[in-house]
Amino acid sequence: MSAQQTRLEISRDGSHTVWSETAGSYFHNPNGAVEESLYVYFEVSGIIRALQRDEDVSVMEIGFGTGLNLLLLADLVHQHRPDAQIRFTSVEAWPLPAEQVETLNYSSFLKNKALFAGLPPVFEQLHRATGPSKPASGSLGDVRYEVYSCPFSKLRFKPKRPFTHVLHDPFDPVVSPELWTPEVFAWLKSRCDESAVLTTFGASTAARASMAKGGWLIARAPGALGKREMTVASLSEAKLRDFKRLNEARLTERWDAGEFSHKA
Repeated sequence: MSAQQTRLEISRDGSHTVWSETAGSYFHNPNGAVEESLYVYFEVSGIIRALQRDEDVSVMEIGFGTGLNLLLLADLVHQHRPDAQIRFTSVEAWPLPAEQVETLNYSSFLKNKALFAGLPPVFEQLHRATGPSKPASGSLGDVRYEVYSCPFSKLRFKPKRPFTHVLHDPFDPVVSPELWTPEVFAWLKSRCDESAVLTTFGASTAARASMAKGGWLIARAPGALGKREMTVASLSEAKLRDFKRLNEARLTERWDAGEFSHKA
């Protein structure tokens, strides 16, 4: 599909999400866009803790969507570690119109409300981008960003430094199965630090088996806003010690046996 037909909706925490008529799916949990993003991608991932401890943070996101995670990251850096120059990389095949992004109500949820004004220009850049070789780039607060306007499969870059955190935030496996494959997770692993953490709202056994096949260690964590579970993965056992570990060898065996028809 070359573009999405979308409309804004208010999630239950009062923040905007987007309904995609084309995909038949919300961009965020309709029970709370901001609340779930903060929990899944910044609390459970350990990014907030890393900022507080002055640790290295270099983020890769799958699914730029409304730009919410970039905005929340910039706000958290403002709160916990100003002037840190954190790096953020993302990819989006079908960027929203900048005019639609301007109407999002996310500034109401930020400590530094002025950050929101920097978000629509990112989307303006994305619509001028010429594919995987020319990302939208710049700074939002103290976060340096690069956002690629192309399908994930077209990405070929190597990061300036290995990623410490992966925010796996595409549509669910039914809508975007191509973003839940072992090849995707292996690509991410090859560009990550040895103690990197990946978090995602996805909690199916098939998705977890795909991550294990891609070389990640897997654990479950309590889900947000009515979801029973979410998934935390890492390349370091130490990063998963606070979560319930799963049996990666068994998950990989089940994947190789075709139990999931090689679909997450």
